[in-house]
Amino acid sequence: MKSSGEPNSLVVSADALTKVYQRGREEVLALDRATFEVHRGEFIAIVGPSGAGKTTLLNLVGCMDAPTSGALRLLGRPVEALTERERTRFRRDQIGFVFQHFGLLPTLTVAENIALPAFFAGRQDDQRLDELLTKLALEHRRHHRPHELSGGEMQRTAIARALINQPSLLLADEPTGNLDLATGQSIIALFEQLNREGLTVVVVTHNPLLGGAARRQIQLSDGRLSQTQGRTP
Repeated sequence: MKSSGEPNSLVVSADALTKVYQRGREEVLALDRATFEVHRGEFIAIVGPSGAGKTTLLNLVGCMDAPTSGALRLLGRPVEALTERERTRFRRDQIGFVFQHFGLLPTLTVAENIALPAFFAGRQDDQRLDELLTKLALEHRRHHRPHELSGGEMQRTAIARALINQPSLLLADEPTGNLDLATGQSIIALFEQLNREGLTVVVVTHNPLLGGAARRQIQLSDGRLSQTQGRTP
């Protein structure tokens, strides 16, 4: 889906976004005045060498960290104006996260892991859970625990968990990094399917196949941003 260019289609609007970390007496500039927009329905890959600031950028967009300076608006809301509680609620309700190392709780079943964000939001949606188990081909693993799953099944469980609260934005940090080639390609196909269904997707990746699947790429080098156009739908 292409962005409409209309202001109300903006999911992310970043203006001169900067992040500086303190390392002892040294200041490390992890992100340097990044300005970019993400429109509803886009599929964007953040690419670049290790240490370029990709995960830092993703953490800022996901409200996992706060910028040192600059402005960030998510779904039209200025993030810097939110209290910590509001930011946590916003992150829980509007943003889904997928990580390289899956982040599943080992003592919970697949169904329990997927339902966890809904539980923390004070809701129980068995129909949504059943839909996701079916959609991500996990119904036969409903009562299994993470150690009984393959890598692909663990990542699909993590993706289902990220989708349980029906977020407006899906963020993924190296989602194919721990998977073999064939399994990684199946996860890429899943992201493409979710995007075709209208979900806005932003991934950080070193995987050229995943980067190439995105509609647009954001290139980072030494904390500075440039944009390159990806394939057209």
